[in-house]
Amino acid sequence: MAKQASALPVFASSLSVVVRNFSDGGSHDDFAPKKKEIKNTDEEEIMAMIQEHVTGNPIMLYMKGSPSAPQCGFSAKVIGMLQKEGVDFASVNVLDYPSIRDGVKKFSQWPTIPQLYVDGEFIGGCDIVTSMHESGELTDLLKDMVKKTE
Repeated sequence: MAKQASALPVFASSLSVVVRNFSDGGSHDDFAPKKKEIKNTDEEEIMAMIQEHVTGNPIMLYMKGSPSAPQCGFSAKVIGMLQKEGVDFASVNVLDYPSIRDGVKKFSQWPTIPQLYVDGEFIGGCDIVTSMHESGELTDLLKDMVKKTE
């Protein structure tokens, strides 16, 4: 028994663990996340840009990540519902644009991302969109949009 007890600390002390964080600079700079800056961060101009996005696109989604690579489970869920509906939509990755990320929350007076807009109107975040999808309301709303764009 004494030999087993003394063997454990020797094994534990010879074990080395290497922990690497994604941001420790251990990878090439090409793979480091990059944030794009909008040249003008004046709040009025950001709000005007968001207004232009929302009114210029029949279906607009502000999300984390891109439709092909969502970086948030809630964004992925909304993308999945829109894809099931078979509609085309525009999107902005708010992780690339911090001023838009903050601005869209003020614009809608809604604190979370993703945010879905249809026909210039704020629909909601993931929970509301999910509820509408489950009840069939989202299908009805998006059918109307498809008819308007044809």
